[in-house]
Amino acid sequence: MLVARIIAVAIFVIMFLLIIMEKIEKQYITLGCAVLTLGLVFGVGIGLIGKDAVMMKSAIFDTLNLQSIFTPEFWYAAGETAEESSGVNWATIFFLLGMMVMVEGMARVGFFRWLCMRIAKLVRYKTISIFVTFMVMSFVLAMFIDSITVILFLAAVTIELSQLLKFNPVPMIISEIFCANLGGSATMCGDPPNIIIGTAFGYSFSAFVVNTGLIAAVCLVVIVLFFYFAFRKEFSAAADSSVDVSAMPKPESAILHKTGFAVSTVIFLFAVGLLVTHAMTGLTVATIGVGIAVITVATTALIAGTKGVKEILKHVDYETLLFFVGLFVVVGGLEQTGILVLIANFIEEVSGGNFYLMIAIIIWVSGIASAFIDNIPFAATMVPVISSLAASAGIPLETLAWALAMGTDIGGSATPIGASANVVGTAAAAKAGHPISWGEYCRKAAPATIIVLAMSTVMIFVRYL
Repeated sequence: MLVARIIAVAIFVIMFLLIIMEKIEKQYITLGCAVLTLGLVFGVGIGLIGKDAVMMKSAIFDTLNLQSIFTPEFWYAAGETAEESSGVNWATIFFLLGMMVMVEGMARVGFFRWLCMRIAKLVRYKTISIFVTFMVMSFVLAMFIDSITVILFLAAVTIELSQLLKFNPVPMIISEIFCANLGGSATMCGDPPNIIIGTAFGYSFSAFVVNTGLIAAVCLVVIVLFFYFAFRKEFSAAADSSVDVSAMPKPESAILHKTGFAVSTVIFLFAVGLLVTHAMTGLTVATIGVGIAVITVATTALIAGTKGVKEILKHVDYETLLFFVGLFVVVGGLEQTGILVLIANFIEEVSGGNFYLMIAIIIWVSGIASAFIDNIPFAATMVPVISSLAASAGIPLETLAWALAMGTDIGGSATPIGASANVVGTAAAAKAGHPISWGEYCRKAAPATIIVLAMSTVMIFVRYL
């Protein structure tokens, strides 16, 4: 087993380094490392050197986890357990796929651009009002829609408005990025780490809302004030200038297909309703994801024909889904060889059994690590770690889960590369002629990240310990 552990750790470290270097597309990295895990860790380390064919077959079987898809509990159950979702978490894959299809359907008919323009009109195109409302909108949208999509459209509309209203879009884009990541922490479907945590431990949408959602909502108030005072001078000149509202583009011009727009809105609201009530209905997130995808494709086919369906399916982010599959297999190698249990034991020893220190370690290590490396593989790695830690230390698993969620979700906001939304937002600004340097981004985002991590730590201490 020692050889298998060494190989598993080596593959994991190499995978992380390659992801950070960004020289190879990340889905190829994780899929390649997944193949190495199955062949070297399980086949060689456990099968040939360890001479345990039974354990080798069991490790491969459990890590691929294909059998879970064909169980009734995968589609209709009170909730999955950590053991059921070890290895490839197919519930996460199916749910993400469904949400991606829905979002592409909404984007195709102009929903997001219409929403941004409508809100800008409601505040009569006042720069500071747009600044504040766009932060709140970024937070709310990211609770239900992937933060990458939220920032993609928000940044584009922000840049368009900045040209019309003559203001610098950089402060607004930085603030929107941060609030999108904060909003993603509030629900189970808001950010990939939360999807991983929720499907692994069977937590419902409402469970996240009343726990991480409450923390995120309190932090939002503080963060809006922080960014307002941090950037108020940037908008003072634009705020003083008069705006000819009649010259602004009408929100209705953003709607590319009226019937499709109405149908997409209904589907989105239906999806939110299913997520909010899935703990009561027994429908799993996998069922909800697949169901929403089928409805989106079917209605698009009726309204726009095969051309519309092809347009939606063409833009689905299949690379991210493959990235997840490969990642889960590599993490499965660490789990099957007992590495993650060793990490959990190490955290317990370092904390000396002190629950407060244990929570602080999880939040701050998760936050600092996620500022520089992708928070998705970190969360996937830590899920079985906190499961082992809860069992050995006697601390409630839920408390560790909320700490991990806040740390991984918020830590990525600190740097331009900490989360995918950051990369998308800064790239959009640079393309429009407003490059955002590391120094400019970190001067405002890093202190905001520290504030939220500190508030999260205190609120978890007070509420759960």
